[in-house]
Amino acid sequence: MTTNSRIRRKGLAPVVQARLALWTFVIVNLAIIEFLFLTAGKGKNEVLTVAKFFGLHAALIMMCQLLLVARLPWLDRRIGMDRLTVWHRWNGFLLLWTVLTHATIVVLGYATLDNVSIAKTFVALAGVPASLLGMLAATTILVTGVVSTRYVRRRLQYETWHGLHLLLYVALGLAFVHQLIETTTFKSSPSAMAYWWALWLFAFGSLVVGRIVRPLILNARHQFRVAAVVPESPNTVSVYVTGRGLDRLPAKAGQFCIWRFPGHRHWWLANPFSLSAEPDGRSLRLTAKAVGKGSAGLRDLQVGTRVFVEGPYGAFTSLHRTRPGVLLIAGGVGVTPIRALLQEHTPGDFVVLYRVRDQREAVLLNELHQLVQARRGRLHLLTGRTGQGARPFEPGALRQLVPDIVERDVYVCGPSAMTAAVLSGLRQLNVPRLQVHAEKFGLA
Repeated sequence: MTTNSRIRRKGLAPVVQARLALWTFVIVNLAIIEFLFLTAGKGKNEVLTVAKFFGLHAALIMMCQLLLVARLPWLDRRIGMDRLTVWHRWNGFLLLWTVLTHATIVVLGYATLDNVSIAKTFVALAGVPASLLGMLAATTILVTGVVSTRYVRRRLQYETWHGLHLLLYVALGLAFVHQLIETTTFKSSPSAMAYWWALWLFAFGSLVVGRIVRPLILNARHQFRVAAVVPESPNTVSVYVTGRGLDRLPAKAGQFCIWRFPGHRHWWLANPFSLSAEPDGRSLRLTAKAVGKGSAGLRDLQVGTRVFVEGPYGAFTSLHRTRPGVLLIAGGVGVTPIRALLQEHTPGDFVVLYRVRDQREAVLLNELHQLVQARRGRLHLLTGRTGQGARPFEPGALRQLVPDIVERDVYVCGPSAMTAAVLSGLRQLNVPRLQVHAEKFGLA
């Protein structure tokens, strides 16, 4: 098993290091783009000069958009896929408005230059290959932005939304070709060409390596297969997955993988499930509650079924420990990464709060008891319905259960409403932000 006796006490927190790296990337490239804009000369008129300004910045936003979803291990393990995905979402809307602004000003600029109507200018530009590609890219980004709004997103199945969302990569490809043949932005100087080629290759290369190459190598190397299927309750099942050389898999307790069972479901259907046990170099275990077609059908998996695994992902790990004391808070099936963290061979005084409506819903409760007892920690099973007066995560209740809560690292995993209640309580208790670790395990 993995052992780790180090608790970070000094220096920058891993998440701070990663955020600084991202901000440095953005600021340095912004400075380069401003320099290129100022030295490349003006456009054909003042309006088109402004359009070029927005176009250059739209290109940089596209690079950031790719990097945020490239699933680069160094970033993912320090920031977490959930936060990177949220930033990707908001960056996407910034990209949408920047691209639309650029496109609108281009049309206005040429209408002013040629002294013709906007409609005629639009039609004329559509006949120019570079402009047409830009229009197609802008339209595709607009469609992607519309389907990503909360109103539309909630009314679409994930697979439908994801398929439409993939159009964004088509838009980025169109935008790249648009910039490549648009001499005023890409070919203004040899140094500008070198810069843009390097930036595009870095962004697209990161995406291809992170989303395609690494998963293919991972599965070719380890050859994952189902080793056992164990019911944990009437609606919960654990799946044990084995493979070759799992001792070389860089997985840590608290992380999750994206799982595909091609013989069980279509190969393009995937589910994110946390590791419910500390990786031991011999097998991986996931535990899932039947809440959809994918998780409900896991109990029907046959031993020997081939598994396609992406990951491991996530920053919900002991890498972010700062204090000797740890408070683990789980809700429902969110206990799975909590249980893995409890099993991990890290030092400290552990307290576990496990929130369920009824004790019969407490999955893996016996395992938790055994692990807590081995650590000489404390386990509080919190039952009852919130609407019936049970509010264990209010500041006063938290302090009563864990008097030294401000001196502990706090890991929270559970339903979104519970997680929000816990985080609110921790803020009111003034628990330092770097001691609070919560992660949403999902794909969108």
